[in-house]
Amino acid sequence: MKVFKFGGASVKNAEGVRNVADVVKRSGLDDLVIVVSAMGKTTNALEAITWAWLDGRPLNEAVDALEKAHGDILLEVAPEDRTAHVRLGDEFRAMRALLGGKPTKNIDRHYDQIVSFGEMWSSIIVQAHLNAAGVASAWWDARAVVRTDARYRAAGVNWEASAKGAEQFLANAPKSPLRVVTQGFIGSAPDGSTTTLGREGSDFSAAIFAYLLNAESVTIWKDVAGMFNADPHVFPDTKLLERISYREAIELSYFGASVIHPRTLQPLQRKNIPLYVRSFLDAAAEGSTISEATDRDTLVPSFIVKAQQLLISITPRDLSFIVEENLSAIFKVFAERNVRIDLMQNSALAFSVAVDDTPRSRELIQELGKDYQVRYNEACQLITVRHYDEKTLDQLLKDKDVLIEQRSRTTARFVVK
Repeated sequence: MKVFKFGGASVKNAEGVRNVADVVKRSGLDDLVIVVSAMGKTTNALEAITWAWLDGRPLNEAVDALEKAHGDILLEVAPEDRTAHVRLGDEFRAMRALLGGKPTKNIDRHYDQIVSFGEMWSSIIVQAHLNAAGVASAWWDARAVVRTDARYRAAGVNWEASAKGAEQFLANAPKSPLRVVTQGFIGSAPDGSTTTLGREGSDFSAAIFAYLLNAESVTIWKDVAGMFNADPHVFPDTKLLERISYREAIELSYFGASVIHPRTLQPLQRKNIPLYVRSFLDAAAEGSTISEATDRDTLVPSFIVKAQQLLISITPRDLSFIVEENLSAIFKVFAERNVRIDLMQNSALAFSVAVDDTPRSRELIQELGKDYQVRYNEACQLITVRHYDEKTLDQLLKDKDVLIEQRSRTTARFVVK
């Protein structure tokens, strides 16, 4: 058993869907679970529909556009698959029925029910084309396997319940070969409602399936040739990280490397399942391998640059020390506002953090300002360098104003303007 994951960029149009079939054929695999994301920018479009519905704004035109776009792709890649055409129509009718109701106050729950349709549509189309292209496969609803809690938009996996779902999956799946198309990003809450695992959660879905089914490996097919020591779209002369460890990849993901979802690697590491990152544009290229081996982790400095950061400094109004009581109250506000701290540093009187500049972060500043003196710098960058050397740091920090600097033996981090 192997797991392939194809993201939205790889299935954004009919050509991409055909390429998925070509990649699968070239792999020569029999037992395979294929996890797909929503097509292209479908998730963004569904988010816009969600907000329009919650605000009472017109949305029929946007829904019609999505239905036509998906219907046209299906007609192009699997014109004779009547089952797929009916299933796709049923999914759009289900969404229209949902949007015909009245919203409740549980916005995150509504979000998951609506946005999850993107993966359903995509998986129906990909599976239909695989069959049309001579790659026999079955369609499976990921929600029957991936069981979660009811924390909508960021659901936690119930591993015990999911293991039972996987047993049922194997009992009902085709036996020879076991080739299945399913959805990333989604699961089901205890009440059966749809949940999502957080944006870009399809990588995590692939790891969940691999863990539950004791897969031999996971391959994530991207529009880049693997994991690089920096973003190849931004920096020239980047180097491919051909082999790195789970630990190193988790660190890079945590610090902001966008190739792998941060939660993806933990279940794979627990069962020592290797992860391959390869390009769907050049399936013959070797790509990157992530495994237990650590011998190559320190060979090349890796750096991540996060733009549009707020550097927020929080000081008690009475100039009392920043102690545990203050930090507890401050962290509570961050948790309630769902604002992730990318970097933190404290002195006797101030607690400083770097966070993404989002509406939630701006609201958090207003909230903290009720009890604390709050100052902030905007339009900052957060630079993180793993296995740094002074030459790399000099290049990255040239002409920058360093506001915060932190160093350990393996990692250097800077907030700069």
